[in-house]
Amino acid sequence: MADRELALQVPDSQVEVRTEKDESESFKPSWRIWTIFLVLCMLSLMASIDSTIITTSLPTVTREVGGAGQYVWIANSYLFACTVPQPLYGQIANIFGRRNPLFVAIALFTLGSGIAGGSHNVVTLIAGRTIQGLGSGGLYVLSDIIICDLVPSRYRGPYISAVLSTAAIGATIGPIIGGALAQANWRWIFWINLPVMGVGLLAIALALNVQYKRSPTWLHAISRVDFLGNAIFIPSMTAIFFGLIMGGQDGYPWGSWRIILPLVLGVLGWVAFHVHQSSRICREPSMPTRLFKHRTSAAGFLMIFLAAVIMQATGYFLPVYFQAVKGVTPLMSGVSFLPFALAIIPFGGLAGAFLSKTGLYKPLHWAGFALSAVGTGLFSTLREDSSRGAWIGFQIIAAGGIGLVFTATLPSTLAALPESDVAVATGTYSFVRSLGLVWGATMAAIAFNGQVDAHLNLVADAGIRRLLVDGGAYTSAGKFTALPDPARGQVIRVYELALRATWLVFVGVACLGFLVAFVEKHVVLRKDHSTEFGLAEKPAEEEKAEKGVDISSPDTKPSSDVD
Repeated sequence: MADRELALQVPDSQVEVRTEKDESESFKPSWRIWTIFLVLCMLSLMASIDSTIITTSLPTVTREVGGAGQYVWIANSYLFACTVPQPLYGQIANIFGRRNPLFVAIALFTLGSGIAGGSHNVVTLIAGRTIQGLGSGGLYVLSDIIICDLVPSRYRGPYISAVLSTAAIGATIGPIIGGALAQANWRWIFWINLPVMGVGLLAIALALNVQYKRSPTWLHAISRVDFLGNAIFIPSMTAIFFGLIMGGQDGYPWGSWRIILPLVLGVLGWVAFHVHQSSRICREPSMPTRLFKHRTSAAGFLMIFLAAVIMQATGYFLPVYFQAVKGVTPLMSGVSFLPFALAIIPFGGLAGAFLSKTGLYKPLHWAGFALSAVGTGLFSTLREDSSRGAWIGFQIIAAGGIGLVFTATLPSTLAALPESDVAVATGTYSFVRSLGLVWGATMAAIAFNGQVDAHLNLVADAGIRRLLVDGGAYTSAGKFTALPDPARGQVIRVYELALRATWLVFVGVACLGFLVAFVEKHVVLRKDHSTEFGLAEKPAEEEKAEKGVDISSPDTKPSSDVD
């Protein structure tokens, strides 16, 4: 009876047929899969480093190229461009295969790095960062898609965990690398990507030989791209991101029409996009509504959004604690944040191993959000006199929650969907994750700035209050350490109270994620792998040579279904 109930819950294509062979044999990656996987980790590392590398070096860069007033765009143009094209990358991976879009993404990232490194004015720098971001978005999405192509869902956990870990490390060490390179030659912040991308491009060209079903003509392939949908989606998301990132900045209060208008237009455009995706006009949607119809997949999208919110808030406001309350330099605050990034690795690895061994993901989601709630709750107890052991231990607990959820959520999101939807679902998943990162920074900033304003009465000096009000506390973190007492103690107390309230907000977010996990149904993770985008067993030339075919013969034609 139980077996019958499971069959009713899961589509026929998703029911795992267990055989003695399935139980006795596990997935064994070939050397080509290992090569591709290591290159994907390297690409993920470089893309994540560049998402944060500019933060500590921004004062040095703006002194040389100008544009101090446009510092927000120098930092966030990368984030804009990285996030909005991700669903499009998922769709074109279905149309043009995996390798060619990956080449384009690497080329864009490399080109943008070269332009940014060689820039002599702020406009060129922002343009370079934008092109970098367009490439980075493809690197994130296509890395996950290719792993799903190469590895059955039951065994994806460790591979996803490794890519996540390298991204987390890259985002954490980015400010440290940026600060170090800025002291020598800031242009190498960007130029360092060029040789690394060259190695990655060569390795992918040699090892990634993926099958896919080609369109009969280029015109037919291009006609399949959802141009209208993306023409609605990309400007809408840009408007929303503009409102979320610029809200609360100087000249852009949250009640200003300059913030309200783009947010309203963006939301309306987003609604129009989803209406278009479900209409007959859209023949091949880039974000089909069927992705959200199964409750396990819908829960997966929501959980990765919430986990990303918590992760980004932690990444933004733990450094504020170190700089404003502990009084360390920006560079040392990055070093103090390393326990969070490094702890993700073992927890992600444990989650991947557990997922591969048992096929269970709901316990990992519950445990992950529980640890996140405990970790962020413990952050709220941090004070000026908190010990090193306390803030290191609390980071490990919070990082454990992130590692578990991030590792287990993509396999669970894809479990209820057919393999043919892997690319568009992964593009949507990656976008939702990036949207969560933006919301995490925004939610944390709103909560923090509001609490600072509420406690400014603790500061006696009116001049200091003016520096702290309306978001000044965030941008001025670390600038009050030289104040004499009692002013210094008053400022630190304001930071402590504001951070305490901010962390409690994210305890609530983690608890919401814990409850969402109850919405999931358990869907069996497949051990077999039936995808038309799988790795070709051997390159066409190698296979023909082994069969004794003269590959130099003009009659010998390459296979049309191998990328």
